[in-house]
Amino acid sequence: MSRERLYLYDTTLRDGAQTNGVDFTLHDKKLIASLLDDLGIDYVEGGYPGANPLDTEFFGTEQKLERATFAAFGMTRRPGRSASNDPGIAMLIDAKADAICFVAKSSEYQVRVALETTNEENIASIRDSVSLAKDKGREVLVDCEHFFDGYKANPEFALQCAKAAYESGARWVVLCDTNGGTMPDEVEAIVGEVVKHIPGAHVGIHAHNDTEQAVANSFAAVRAGARQIQGTLNGLGERCGNANLCSMIPTLKLKKEFADKFEIGVSDDKLASLVQVSRALDNILDRAPNPHAPYVGGSAFVTKTGIHASAVLKDPQTYEHVPPESIGNHRKVLVSDQAGKSNVLAELARTNIQFDRDDPRLSRLVEKLKEREAAGYAYESANASFDLLARSTLGTVPEFFRVDKFDVNVEQRYNSHGQRVTVAMAVIKVEVDGETLISAAEGNGPVNALDVALRKDLGKYQKYIEGLKLVDYRVRILNGGTEAVTRVLIESEDEDGRRWTTIGVSPNIIDASFQALMDSVVYKLVQSNAPV
Repeated sequence: MSRERLYLYDTTLRDGAQTNGVDFTLHDKKLIASLLDDLGIDYVEGGYPGANPLDTEFFGTEQKLERATFAAFGMTRRPGRSASNDPGIAMLIDAKADAICFVAKSSEYQVRVALETTNEENIASIRDSVSLAKDKGREVLVDCEHFFDGYKANPEFALQCAKAAYESGARWVVLCDTNGGTMPDEVEAIVGEVVKHIPGAHVGIHAHNDTEQAVANSFAAVRAGARQIQGTLNGLGERCGNANLCSMIPTLKLKKEFADKFEIGVSDDKLASLVQVSRALDNILDRAPNPHAPYVGGSAFVTKTGIHASAVLKDPQTYEHVPPESIGNHRKVLVSDQAGKSNVLAELARTNIQFDRDDPRLSRLVEKLKEREAAGYAYESANASFDLLARSTLGTVPEFFRVDKFDVNVEQRYNSHGQRVTVAMAVIKVEVDGETLISAAEGNGPVNALDVALRKDLGKYQKYIEGLKLVDYRVRILNGGTEAVTRVLIESEDEDGRRWTTIGVSPNIIDASFQALMDSVVYKLVQSNAPV
């Protein structure tokens, strides 16, 4: 049975750029456009030429995309102007883009209040703008802004706007839930009415996530007949974001309701790179990935309790709705205070630690985990520290070096510019193969100073840690008061881009931090097979 084609339109580089805290560089935009093209996205919207210098520069050169249609976004002609004399439309026509996506009001209220014009002039603006772009040889899309709110208030006018776009030659008429407040049943009913007037093969959906239903609303539109879905990677977008393509793509590919009826441009092979694409965007933006994101999050296929872990080890389908490998993710069974032996076995299987399932020391490891978690450790968040604890319980961890003592001082003083600054100084005394090494370092805080001093000189092991760096440092106070117990989590990265997390717990924040720092260095040496 032949399947219908669904088209995916990405607006990460335009709508996603409106996310609080997101600022793309020109290099970022080029890199992300290439990622989207390689993934199999049908349309890549690059931005709004003329709105800012960056987007104008981006559209000044041709983007060499292999398969995606490159789109420029902008407004229809302004009220009272002709399309041929509108500077905004001139920028869109001059942009080196395959398609133009016009945004047009489709709500009578918005036309009256925001544009301060008439319904007739608004419709004429849509017709004139689409016709001009078509005459210039561009594929045209029209985002009918505020369509659902407008339809609920005045269905006749909203439909007139959509029909004006289609009848003037727009390839796609995109219905926008701009304020993100429409419910899925409303979307399905309204889109169902629209496709009675405009063929569904020319209708798209653009949903915002203000009620956490952008993905559901997008699928509701598809059920009703829409055949283009707009969204962003990782759900970026203003306010609460846009429909998340990283959630929709796997659902379209792996869930029978859609997979049996529709095909998209993302192949099975590219689907398996989705986690990589999602993380690549986070890395470009220097943002921490959302661990709880559906499909692509680090916790999406995590099992914590012992009874669940036991079932997953017998058959992953007991607690997994799709194979994690299909989108490039992997299952993980956590070790925590809720863990049983199954959790520990599953986590050990993911390491290169040799063990016997009947080894009585495994039970000791489970008990030690629970004891330590009761004291404040959280090994589900510290994979490297778990690795070292397991090694020390089931065998040995080599003593690469021994820290004899360390000292940290913090002082305020004036710098050469006469400014008062706070500086930390750390001194560490270590022993390597019977040789005593003393290192000192300054830092902007005591932990930074300790980190630099520890990794400054480890004798014969120095070459193994040259590329090691601390990339994240998180502190949590486990109980209140001046005698509070502190938990420190440190994320580290090596020269190959591998990351791991270590943990320390102590009433003294410096002590807790140093535990985590030590574990990080020792873990790197273990993974590097450094000779003792």
